[in-house]
Amino acid sequence: MRGEVAKAVVGQDGTVTGLLVALLCRGHVLLEGVPGVAKTLLVRTLAAALELDTRRLQFTPDLMPGDVTGSLIFDARTASFEFREGPVFTNLLLADEINRTPPKTQAALLEVMEERQVSVEGRPRPLPDPFLVVATQNPIEYEGTYPLPEAQLDRFLFKLTVPLPSRDEEFGVLRAHHNGFDPRDLAAAGVRPAAGTADLAAARRGALKVQVADVVLAYIVDLCRATRNTPSLELGASPRGATAVLNAAKANAWLLGRGFVTPDDVKAVARPALRHRIRVRHEAELEGATADAVLEALLATVPAPR
Repeated sequence: MRGEVAKAVVGQDGTVTGLLVALLCRGHVLLEGVPGVAKTLLVRTLAAALELDTRRLQFTPDLMPGDVTGSLIFDARTASFEFREGPVFTNLLLADEINRTPPKTQAALLEVMEERQVSVEGRPRPLPDPFLVVATQNPIEYEGTYPLPEAQLDRFLFKLTVPLPSRDEEFGVLRAHHNGFDPRDLAAAGVRPAAGTADLAAARRGALKVQVADVVLAYIVDLCRATRNTPSLELGASPRGATAVLNAAKANAWLLGRGFVTPDDVKAVARPALRHRIRVRHEAELEGATADAVLEALLATVPAPR
């Protein structure tokens, strides 16, 4: 998978790992990064390497819930209403700039993420399996946006920050474009399916079987409880956050070829699993504190089992 994605996306190894972990955990991902760092290309390439159907939905202030989930359309030929599926009926949905749409439409998408079905006129319509939402937001521009409240952010397994490339990586991007790379034509770039839905289902079953010792479970609990007692935070991680760390750590261990979770697996997934579930106090923000810095300090101070 990494090899196929690398044919179109230079660098971003951490983001690729986060997306693979989310696929194994059946979790959704919030991608945050400035425009132009290949967020859309990364999702499209991942879908191509897994032979998954993908759709992109651009969120705007006038987008309605029916534009996301689908709606009933009157068919004059049959004199009846027919359901027209919305963009959520796919395997990998790229929800671009989710913070640009009103809360009502955000809530419609987040309900679909949790229930994995759309209910219209009392009839549930299940979504395809696998189903993953990758939502993006711009961390710089906040004018005309509707920030997601904490209760809705908590529905995402991970919040991944997509960094700007290094000098060597940016040089690789320019060289690829100079040599004719077209981000709209992944087949020409040589991206081929490396796995399919059956492989993904088997991988999920493998990740579920990964063993976790009680001392590691206690470490996850202590880490999440520490976020609730940190003076610089006004909101700590909930038990759902602890569950997210556990499932992500098991998936990370499986990807590394191990049948058991180590404290290093917990540390590897703690920041993306918790950074959007905690809230820094305003006075601490004025002193330069950030969610990542607080988590880094907790990972350094909460005793890890040996």
